[in-house]
Amino acid sequence: MRRREFITLLGGAAAAWPLAARAQQPARRIGMLVSGAESDPEMQERVAAARQGLARFGWSEGRNIEIEYRYASASAERAAVMAKELVALQPELLVGMGTATVSALKRESSAIPIVFIGVPDPIGAGFVASLARPGGHLTGTLLNEPSVVGKWLAMLKEFAPQLARTAVLFNPKTSPYRSAYAGAAETAAHSLGLDLVTREVDNAADIERSIIDFAQQPNGGLMIPPDFTAALNRDLIIRLAAEHRLPAVYLARFWVKAGGLMSYGADRISAHRQAAYYVDHILQGAKPADLPVQAPTKYETVVNLKTAKALGLTVPPGLLVAADEVIE
Repeated sequence: MRRREFITLLGGAAAAWPLAARAQQPARRIGMLVSGAESDPEMQERVAAARQGLARFGWSEGRNIEIEYRYASASAERAAVMAKELVALQPELLVGMGTATVSALKRESSAIPIVFIGVPDPIGAGFVASLARPGGHLTGTLLNEPSVVGKWLAMLKEFAPQLARTAVLFNPKTSPYRSAYAGAAETAAHSLGLDLVTREVDNAADIERSIIDFAQQPNGGLMIPPDFTAALNRDLIIRLAAEHRLPAVYLARFWVKAGGLMSYGADRISAHRQAAYYVDHILQGAKPADLPVQAPTKYETVVNLKTAKALGLTVPPGLLVAADEVIE
């Protein structure tokens, strides 16, 4: 579905269900399983964006909708516990952020509709039969298509032409890297003359050990794909990248805001607002099976000039011009 068609649908939904009438409905109850920690400002920003999206459709907490929140804190084990808790409450609908949380929700219920936000490969994960016709009780929004890996590696090579090796950190329990990105990463790395060094990590100690070991050889860089464990430990990763002078590329703005070098990816905040379309339609009687999965409508490139200077790197003019945001 094209972006224009999606926006038309948004307008159509609002027209079909006047906001005033919706405000008078009895409060509806939904559950939301958040991937990260409740104390993480990025998670709070995403939750706030989801609320804003719902408000545009006339849904307001404390008036006509109740939201039960649970936070997985980047743990697949905790996600399983939290999913069980939410399903036990028997909400009308469940919202999950990312593959691991949605998998946990799906294991707990085959009946309650589930809206996923930011899943890279919903077909490969077994959430939907196809993007156009999900066919089950799940639907939602994509994160980044696998081809985005080529962009990440190209940005690294452009920033550091001498780059010969790129480490990829991921936790197999919380990352969709292997299923969604690994093949595209190998293809892109080969075309750029880069060796990919994959490192499986489970905690902060693994991350620190892996980066220090990788940095022993020259001409290396880091690529951090979508991963709850990495996101939870982003301050550590950014610090180690700086200490070992490793150029690194990330998937979202919040990494660069925290001091990372650069990022390219879907606008996470917009994606969380976008999910309200599904919540609204399902609460009004639509079936997830009939609501096509939507691709991101906005991508952004962010560069941190201070970090580039600290690494002794000059921002390529083309990248600087293309950047949606430059952090100084």
